[in-house]
Amino acid sequence: MTGPESLDTFPDACTLPTAERPLRRAEFADLFAHTREVRRDGPGRVSLTLEGPADLAATVRDLTARESECCSFFAFTVTGDRGDVVLDIEVPPRHVDVLDGIVASASGHTAVQAD
Repeated sequence: MTGPESLDTFPDACTLPTAERPLRRAEFADLFAHTREVRRDGPGRVSLTLEGPADLAATVRDLTARESECCSFFAFTVTGDRGDVVLDIEVPPRHVDVLDGIVASASGHTAVQAD
C-alpha cells in the first residue's frame, strides 16, 4: 500500500455517475454485513476483517476494483481468500471524512478498535 503523501496526487472527486451511487452504497452495505472487526490504524487508515461465504474474497476484490476506477483517492488492499478477508483502506487527509463514513457503516456490525 502507498503512503498518505502519495495519495495526495489523486483527484478529489468521485466520478461515479450520480444515478449509480445508491447502487454502489448498497453493495458496500451488503459487504459491511460481513464485518467481524474494524480497526482504525490512524486518521486515514482502517482495516476491516470480514468473514462470509466462500466467494467473499472475489466479491471484495471486484467491488474495490470498481470503486478504485471512479474514486481513485482510495487505496484498497485485499488479503485473504475465500471467506476470510482483510480489507485495508487508506485515503489522503482531505478524504478522512469519507473514511469516517465507511467506519461508521462497517461499525454497525461490530466494535471499532483504535491503534
